[in-house]
Amino acid sequence: MSRETLLNAGLALLLLVLPLAATALGEPFYVSLATRMAILALAGVGLNLALGFGGLISFGHAAFFGIGGYAAGILAGHALNAEPLLSWPFEFSGSDQMHVVWLVAALASALAALLIGAISLRTSGVYFIMITLAFAQMFYYFAISWPAYGGEDGLSIAIRNGFPGLNTALPMDFFLICYVLLMLALVLSWRIRDSRFGAALQAARQNDVRVAALGIEPFRTRLAAFILSGMITGVAGALYADLNRFVSPSMISWQMSGELIVLIILGGAGRLFGPVVGAMLFVLLEFLLGGLTERWQLFLGVILLGVVLFARGGVIGLLVGRARHG
Repeated sequence: MSRETLLNAGLALLLLVLPLAATALGEPFYVSLATRMAILALAGVGLNLALGFGGLISFGHAAFFGIGGYAAGILAGHALNAEPLLSWPFEFSGSDQMHVVWLVAALASALAALLIGAISLRTSGVYFIMITLAFAQMFYYFAISWPAYGGEDGLSIAIRNGFPGLNTALPMDFFLICYVLLMLALVLSWRIRDSRFGAALQAARQNDVRVAALGIEPFRTRLAAFILSGMITGVAGALYADLNRFVSPSMISWQMSGELIVLIILGGAGRLFGPVVGAMLFVLLEFLLGGLTERWQLFLGVILLGVVLFARGGVIGLLVGRARHG
């Protein structure tokens, strides 16, 4: 068993133990902090499929994050008010059940990823970055100008969506839902990375001409990865909206996209648990430094600069060296 595998297991255990200890000590705030770590890590796992494995530097993943958030808010709002969301081909009045919300969030994000990917993946480099950013900004301004669902004021979720057998209003129950989804996403990411599809995706990142010569279509491979990446990020967005019981256009802003990229770089692009480490560090720094100064991002920037210059494999790469990813 490699050092990175052992580190990954330790990180998974640490993220689980933190809220359990906080619950035992009667500190629900720290459970919510761990929940935010898990949700951002889940969004990072989605982005890591595109950026870490495929080398696709997407600056528009906040679009999928926001789509998932609005899916949760809109479905919950219609379910609460018993207002039909669809009347054809069948009547649908929204839902306040998380598994339904996740399905809608994943499908809506997949559709958006298909649209964005089909256009942006025909470019590369800085052009790909700018096109994904442009699409995200289009979704952002659409959300601002959508008065039916709050416009720039956002949309409140009166009651957190439910899940069968659990009381999602309890911080620990909601954390466990987010934690299990994160672990499932990590397992899926691991299986993809070690599959023939993952090998083709990583090979296309290195040299798409050679991959095409082997009879593998790089465009389709990247598009499939981009869609799956968007779906995972969309589910994370739905969870984030439920955590805050609020969704706003800020979830689709370029700053949100930047934060997700920072998570990947901090933890280690292409590392299985890179998004987990990045999310834990990001939330921890925000909590500790945010209480000292409003300009805590300055210190984050210094740390990020240090990682880029001296730890090219992120924090995980610094801890385990340049061994094979575990």
